[in-house]
Amino acid sequence: MSEQETINSSSLAFAEALYFAYLDDPTSVPETWRAYFAKLPRNGLASRSTLGPSFKTRSLFHPAERAAGELTGASSDAVSLQYRVDKLVRNYRVRGHRVADLNPLGRSKIKIPELDPAYYDFSDADMSRRVLTSNFANAETLGDVVSGLKNTYCRSIGVQFMHIDDLSVRKWLQERMEHSQNRLELSRDTQVRILTKLTDAVIFEEFIQKKYIGAKSFSLEGGESLIPLLDLAIDKAGAQGIQEVVLGMAHRGRLNVLANIMGKNPRAIFREFEDKDPNLHRGRGDVKYHLGYSNDWQTSSGRKVHLSLCFNPSHLEFVNPVALGRLRAKQDRSGDLARERGLTLLIHGDASFIGEGVVQETLNLSELEGYRVGGTLHVIVNNQLGFTTSAEDGRSTTYASDVAKMLQSPIFHVNGEDPEAVAQVINLAMDFRKQFQRDVVIDMYCYRRHGHNEGDEPSFTQPQMYAAIRQRPTVREAYLERLLSLGEITRDEAEQIVELRRQHLERELSVARSDEFTPHYSAIEDIWKGYVGDKDGEVKEVDTGIDIERARRLLAAQTELPADFHIHPKIKRGMTARSKMAAGERPLDWAAAESLAFASLLTEGVRIRMSGQDSERGTFSHRHAVLHDAEDGHEFMPLRHVADDQAPVEIYNSPLSEAGVLGFEYGYSLDCPDGLVIWEAQYGDFYNAAQVIVDQFIASAEDKWRRLSGLVMLLPHGFEGSGPEHSSARLERFLMLAAQDNMQIVNPTTPAQYFHLLRRQVLRRWRKPLVVMSPKSLLRHPRVVSELEHFTAGRFRRVLGDTATDPEEVKRLLLCSGKIYYELEQERQTLGRKDVAIVRLEQLYPLSNETLHEVLAPYQDGIPSYWVQEEPENMGAWRFLKVRWGDKLFDRLPFHGIYRPASASPATGSSSSHKLEQAELIKAAFAGGDEA
Repeated sequence: MSEQETINSSSLAFAEALYFAYLDDPTSVPETWRAYFAKLPRNGLASRSTLGPSFKTRSLFHPAERAAGELTGASSDAVSLQYRVDKLVRNYRVRGHRVADLNPLGRSKIKIPELDPAYYDFSDADMSRRVLTSNFANAETLGDVVSGLKNTYCRSIGVQFMHIDDLSVRKWLQERMEHSQNRLELSRDTQVRILTKLTDAVIFEEFIQKKYIGAKSFSLEGGESLIPLLDLAIDKAGAQGIQEVVLGMAHRGRLNVLANIMGKNPRAIFREFEDKDPNLHRGRGDVKYHLGYSNDWQTSSGRKVHLSLCFNPSHLEFVNPVALGRLRAKQDRSGDLARERGLTLLIHGDASFIGEGVVQETLNLSELEGYRVGGTLHVIVNNQLGFTTSAEDGRSTTYASDVAKMLQSPIFHVNGEDPEAVAQVINLAMDFRKQFQRDVVIDMYCYRRHGHNEGDEPSFTQPQMYAAIRQRPTVREAYLERLLSLGEITRDEAEQIVELRRQHLERELSVARSDEFTPHYSAIEDIWKGYVGDKDGEVKEVDTGIDIERARRLLAAQTELPADFHIHPKIKRGMTARSKMAAGERPLDWAAAESLAFASLLTEGVRIRMSGQDSERGTFSHRHAVLHDAEDGHEFMPLRHVADDQAPVEIYNSPLSEAGVLGFEYGYSLDCPDGLVIWEAQYGDFYNAAQVIVDQFIASAEDKWRRLSGLVMLLPHGFEGSGPEHSSARLERFLMLAAQDNMQIVNPTTPAQYFHLLRRQVLRRWRKPLVVMSPKSLLRHPRVVSELEHFTAGRFRRVLGDTATDPEEVKRLLLCSGKIYYELEQERQTLGRKDVAIVRLEQLYPLSNETLHEVLAPYQDGIPSYWVQEEPENMGAWRFLKVRWGDKLFDRLPFHGIYRPASASPATGSSSSHKLEQAELIKAAFAGGDEA
């Protein structure tokens, strides 16, 4: 084989890199190559920057210009050597993490052949050979490179980053890691700071265990490095200009984070352990390791960072999208549209990160325009165990973090018992996030010293693991020994830190046990000042009508398009109809009422945010809030052009996700009390994929955590023959959760009612989640329209009485809600039944008995009343109303129900069966008797 034949495509790529290096600095390449390149004509190319992308290495060796003997044997051998070196380097970058010393309980026994120099036919003699390297400082020989690779990728840090497609991102990471060999040179002050934070973490847990024996605290023991990690991360964030940090985490280590990071006074935590007053939280509140907190943090450079730790239920990862939504709202409120001054910091467990689907939903939001926050820092506290389930039984992947490889972001695995490696990783992760505004993941390997809780015996199920854990000193002790060996601190200094911490906690405990101590509980303050929750009726209703000329202008403004915008012909017809509505020539339909409500609020300074699957157009092609040019597809949103000084409006199509997106919008509402925040389901029953968000946050947050929200949920609802999964928004589930006026549940039947409802949600100072059973077929029903004057005065009416009958003639009273009203009204007209009155309950919760009593007052005692619903007997509002009203409505009107028979499924899948059932239901409403 000739020397030229040994120059294959891989070798050519190497030679090109060598030539580039030679052009920049001739002394940077081996002498044999330097001599060869010196013979080549420069063709006027003085540097690599002038070569451009079209330069091909093969020109160096083109047969027409090069004789076979031009390449010396030494050069050919150098190419072969470097090619093998490059393969070795690449495999360390790709797979070095597999043999890194990550596990505090024992080094990995995995053998990776591609990481052995012998795999590339390197011998010990080759270790002294000079090779080309650009990233390892002072590395000249193959031995230097191998040592650098092991130090960078196989010590206490293992990195997954080669899945990132962007070469510039990979090179940035390579240079940052390989130049320093993944080690951060720490000053003595930083080392002492780390030791102090480790001491804080350890002493706090020891104190709790001694003072409250057997009490559940979900200790951080075994993972104490989390505290210096967070300390360094927040300090770095402040140096990078971050002003707001929103944290989300589960219960493991939460008390430690509250005390040693969030700045919650230990006396308050101890008082929660004491639990002295059983009447204080009767029927409300939450356990201490679910509570949130907010405070200001002073960085080492004197900057202030505001910290907010979200309240979280036991449902672990479901707080993730909530935290992201909160930060997005904070950024929008402060004008940080570049997403540079806020950070979401999420602390995960290993089992939950890989096990719970909401993690993937949250990661998927990270690069979407409607949900970006500028990159989230994810920290996995890897206990290598989920309750009693080992990693082998808990995941099909190599790492707990593998789901995060869906992103173009690095994953840093680190041994939690090497605090200085943790410091390097947090420094690098924070710099990466700032540089690229992407999520970044730290997988910190540690262990759980106790069981799932302090009363659990872990050796029942993991005897070998816990035998090893019992033999291990704390991470503080191990790090102290390192600092002592380096002479950075004396044992007396270290013990003084311990003693000061113990004395502080003893003083705090003494105060907590004092009868004079009054705990301070979270109050409604800051941006929420002036808004109230608690009972319905304590805040006055507000008039929500607007001036008729203003209404016309706002409607007309939404029909004005740029001159060069090509609107779809079918949408153009809708615009023409909207113009007629503005002129008073045509009543407003549902979509027009909504857009008028939005426009009116925007011009009153109210921010609007809406997202959901198909929300821009609307599931049923009714909204068209975002228009697409029919020729080139560019977008135009009329609502952004109704006034020069209007508030911002955002309407986004969400990903196909319910839990993640609903959680995000709920979180956004927590930091946007003065805005209208809406989540819309594609179909109402799809919300049940986000049931955790409804149960654990929306319905109960005020009761558990004193947290208010004005979130609106639009849930398309109505039985129209579309089958079991497209009929019911599960009204009964919301009514089952309804208590203590915790939310509003409505089923409006007219466009004007919907208009006033949306405006009331913002203009009243009473803040509760609003659940709307929104229409489907009614969107285009010819009778579901409202005249323009209905929008200019009045307010949302909780009960709509019957104006078509004479109460003196009424012999039968029908009560209903939603779409079925129009079917009942049509049947009444068909039958000519003037003796039947139909009353609509527009708001099902909180029930307004006073208003209903007024509406029903004209009707004679003893008239039979019927609740009529499309849903089966065990669904809808029937049972909810029956429990509250009993057999007689207001003790004077016999009360019955008309409904489909109880069923395990909401609706039939047959369109013809639906029509038959619906006809029987309507007939029964006018004939008497229970059920359809």
